[in-house]
Amino acid sequence: MTRDQARESARDILEIIPLVMRTVAAELRSAGEMPAPAPFGLLSILAARPRMLTELASLQGVSLPTMSNSISAMVERGWVRRASPATSAADRRVVMIEATATGRAALERVGRCAEVHLAEVLAPLDLPARKRLQAGLGVLRRVFAAAPAARHGKISERRKAESRISIR
Repeated sequence: MTRDQARESARDILEIIPLVMRTVAAELRSAGEMPAPAPFGLLSILAARPRMLTELASLQGVSLPTMSNSISAMVERGWVRRASPATSAADRRVVMIEATATGRAALERVGRCAEVHLAEVLAPLDLPARKRLQAGLGVLRRVFAAAPAARHGKISERRKAESRISIR
């Protein structure tokens, strides 16, 4: 893929993914399943395993106070709890954030509702369109499932190489 083709694909992805997410969020709100879309990405991360506040802020690209506010709102809903890890009894400042059973249930309910909505939207696609969609999703999964650090290293190397080429 040429650099121009890659940028065109990037623009398409950046246009389509928010459109899909807005559609899903609107459906979830109208079904009464979701007060706001933001907590569910965070809740999904926490359902995988507990994390420290600093780690969550880094993953989401926000400040610690912003993340703390988000977690406080989720604690009020009963979706997460703050817990001290057993390994840091000496340092009580270390707090792990973990999903509660209520949070996991909310995440599962919202996931099912989103899946049903997307299935209804995609159902009219004919077989060739569905096959192309599945193939494209497979490509995206392979590209983005790679470890972020590994992708970053490749991107940094490519940018360095491009800058050497453009300097010459």
